[in-house]
Amino acid sequence: MPSHPAFISLESIAAVPAPDFRRDPRGFLLSLYAVAVRRAQPLHTLKEHLPAPPKGRTVVIGAGKAGAAMAQAVEALWPADAPLSGLVVTRYGHIPERPDGLAERIEVVEAAHPVPDAAGLEAARRILKTVQGLTADDLVLCLISGGGSALLTLPAEGLTLADKQAINRALLESGANIAEMNCVRKHLSRIKGGRLAAACAPAQVVTLTISDVPGDDPAIIASGPTVADATTCADALAILQRYAITIPQEVREQLERGELETPKPGDAAFEGHGVHLIATPQQSLDAAAAAVRAAGLAVHVLSDEIEGESRDVGRVHAALARAASRGGEPFRAPCVILSGGETTVTIRPQPAGAPRGRGGRAGEFCLGLAQALQARQGVWALAADTDGIDGVEDNAGAFVTPDSLSRAEAAGYKVADALDRNDAYGYFAAIGDLLVTGPTNTNVNDFRAILVL
Repeated sequence: MPSHPAFISLESIAAVPAPDFRRDPRGFLLSLYAVAVRRAQPLHTLKEHLPAPPKGRTVVIGAGKAGAAMAQAVEALWPADAPLSGLVVTRYGHIPERPDGLAERIEVVEAAHPVPDAAGLEAARRILKTVQGLTADDLVLCLISGGGSALLTLPAEGLTLADKQAINRALLESGANIAEMNCVRKHLSRIKGGRLAAACAPAQVVTLTISDVPGDDPAIIASGPTVADATTCADALAILQRYAITIPQEVREQLERGELETPKPGDAAFEGHGVHLIATPQQSLDAAAAAVRAAGLAVHVLSDEIEGESRDVGRVHAALARAASRGGEPFRAPCVILSGGETTVTIRPQPAGAPRGRGGRAGEFCLGLAQALQARQGVWALAADTDGIDGVEDNAGAFVTPDSLSRAEAAGYKVADALDRNDAYGYFAAIGDLLVTGPTNTNVNDFRAILVL
């Protein structure tokens, strides 16, 4: 097996001209990913959305994989003579190096993702305590990004942390989409689904959010802790039933009675509050598309909100790429096909004692794509999560090349077997085609680029 791929610095890639797409297809695709990630960096996008300092205090709270980078951006942009304090929680290993000379006014703590842990529980308790006793003269800046649902965990009455962990694992493996998962999470929480905004009263709340969800609905991003929730207890129950997810009987009965309902649109708790999207998947796709055009290629952006089983989405993309390489419709080579969104992976049951596969939705997309392309010449692809972490692994995603299948078979790996075992990581590691960037300190969901020559 090849040695683990070297760490790739996206900042250094984004700072230089893109390589020639014919001579270095992989390098060209990687440069597009770097451009997309750079477009979503908080320091580049946050300034225009910051409100003026209030008469009273400014308290910063928040949760998400981009939480630390967002907090640093606020500190860098906030007037030095204006009061600023607060607490933000991010994923382990997602605190970037601080810029030289920047004083720390916002505390950043770390917790687990995608399954919550005790550190996330403590962070949620502390954040609720931080916003107690505020006045109408005070301002709360809430920094929200993807991953916040797991990082900001405070179970509803009758649920333990162990219960929430089990429910999270079941949701992650069920094939439920992000809106379904977060509907359940909101109703099983004491802080999500607008409840945090209610706790901030009577202070003004301004939520600054980076979208990682199809449709950019702030009520879904990180389960909308400061945003009104239109879903209901009945919706949450239906989702739990649809995916056969078990919860304690006492909590099920509370849902049935509507006792775990969230604050709804029109609630006075949200009066005067503001919500601003500071980075979205579409903006990153547009930035990558502009880079493609600058290289002299046609580009086609399918959508920023594609959902579905990762392997199936890969197969659909392969069909488009095959048609383009034949000179068919709707696209013609040479071109680049871009897409975003949040696909899902349903974990396949394995025989007793069999090792579980490794990998996330970007890798599984690449498996489905490679299988359906069947070594099509002139087609290269990259799929990666913009947060730099594909699922729970250390890679951002993977590459697909015209000889991926033959190289893998020479190494003893068959793509069908890898799909059966949900083992994208093992498959692409065997041929040196994992993309490893480390945390990118932002998160605008999946990025997929297919180069058809």
